[in-house]
Amino acid sequence: MSTETKTEVVESASIVSGPPLSEEPGLGALTLPGFLREVTELYGDREALVMHDADGTTRWTYADLWERAVEVARALRGVGLTKDGRVGVLMTNRPEWIAAVFGTSLAGGVAVTLSTFSTPSELDYMLETSGVSVLLFERNVLKTDFAATLVALEPGIGTDAAGGVQSVKYPFLRYAAMLGVPDADVQIPSWDEFLARGETQNRELVEASAAAVRPSDVAVLFFSSGSTSKPKGILSAHRGVSIQMWRFRRMYRFAPEHDIRCWTANGYFWSGNFAMALGNTLASGGSLVLQPTFDPVEALDLIEKERVNFPFAWPHQWAQLVGAPNWDKADLSSLLYVDFNTPVARHPTVTAEWYEPSHAYGNTETFTISACFPANTPPEVAAGSSGEPLPGVTISIVEPLTGEVLPRGERGEICVKGPTLMLGYVGTPLVETLDDHGFFHTGDGGYVDETGRLFWEGRLTDIIKTGGANVSPLEVDEALVAHPAVKVARTVGVPHDTLGEVVVSCIVAHSGATVDADEIRSYLRERLASYKVPRQVLFFEEDEISLTGSAKIKSNEIRDLAVARLG
Repeated sequence: MSTETKTEVVESASIVSGPPLSEEPGLGALTLPGFLREVTELYGDREALVMHDADGTTRWTYADLWERAVEVARALRGVGLTKDGRVGVLMTNRPEWIAAVFGTSLAGGVAVTLSTFSTPSELDYMLETSGVSVLLFERNVLKTDFAATLVALEPGIGTDAAGGVQSVKYPFLRYAAMLGVPDADVQIPSWDEFLARGETQNRELVEASAAAVRPSDVAVLFFSSGSTSKPKGILSAHRGVSIQMWRFRRMYRFAPEHDIRCWTANGYFWSGNFAMALGNTLASGGSLVLQPTFDPVEALDLIEKERVNFPFAWPHQWAQLVGAPNWDKADLSSLLYVDFNTPVARHPTVTAEWYEPSHAYGNTETFTISACFPANTPPEVAAGSSGEPLPGVTISIVEPLTGEVLPRGERGEICVKGPTLMLGYVGTPLVETLDDHGFFHTGDGGYVDETGRLFWEGRLTDIIKTGGANVSPLEVDEALVAHPAVKVARTVGVPHDTLGEVVVSCIVAHSGATVDADEIRSYLRERLASYKVPRQVLFFEEDEISLTGSAKIKSNEIRDLAVARLG
């Protein structure tokens, strides 16, 4: 085949690539220790984080953060952690979480981020799957006592005041320590007792281990927050994680002179929050305004008090902020980098008009974004897409059953490869996950247009096939949440004898809102093609809808609810 013919084939096929990674501006060190050292050297005396709690106010500079991370690294060496040893971190967004994750990397270990939303069975599964040798956890998170939970799962965790663990159930676990109020009935070392284990460790050895970490080494193990199955343990290299932390600074168009102050109550134990909020802010020389658990009243007070200019929240949290009793009285004039499409941007004290890089596509397997347009991209450029491939990334659209690359414009499965692609799932060799061309098949449906823009249409398993037509539930849900009475929306396909499936929308209305199914359907008829308008609109209370910890609605459960409601 001639070169000319090959070019014609590629240009007509749904294979699109970004520029080479070597052309990406703004990348710094490509290990977590290197990242932390670089931002510390750049921004040493600037504030890196602040947290208010019952014990007072904690403020760390970048220099403080480095020292606290070194302190954790020395303690980990003191309890026997060696290269590639896995450290489970089960905490909310607080200074110790950040110090623990970076400290693990300085010691040459792998940080395993565990969700504080985990049920006992989920936590049991993640501890067994991850093979952590050290577990650092926060005792009390809302109504959950993780000391009691862990001891119930493995009594051996609470039997040694020195922190030693002998467990047949978790055979690699050797040490556990706890942040929080001690309990005489549970013998688990405190955070301070854990740090004291590092006092005899040579600081120069920590500096040496940090410098010896390579970009190709395993950095972190994050668990996916999938809406249909057990979470998957995903191993990512330092290179991939670091690229995304530097990259988000560029996508948000942030710089040190913007004095970024980022509030979020979303757990850093999810890759999106880690890269977009934590990594982006630190790469920009900003400050993390920490709220360990989300409370809308407290959040508004915190935004006002700390003069937050970059809030990072999920849709249901924006809705709760608007419904908080102090909403009307709050001074949110500091908010400069809040997407203009969110209700918070329309608060009377907010005057900025700004659009986040929301035209994006990514997965935990690629440690977030593979395609994106930067902040304030004109609507006519984004055109409702999920962006263009980022440097080093190649995206392909294939027929799900055969793997054949489809022509541009045809819908199929999104496949991706690039420099931030995972090292593999825990327990599964990467070669068994990728196809013969090195692509990761995401399970997401979409297409690439003639200009190379990616359009994501949701999970392939969620695409509704009704009367011979395909309906993206994502498109319907986006139209629904724009209705002022709709707080949460999830559209599913329900089996039908003649149509295959019918479109059914499940809605949670805002408190006090009055709306009925006919009004919703009329509203959607003005915005969607007729075959996309749901045949049925069902209303639920918020406590009837199951969410994952990262606010994803569990598709299979909502579909079962809809089927049961419809009889």
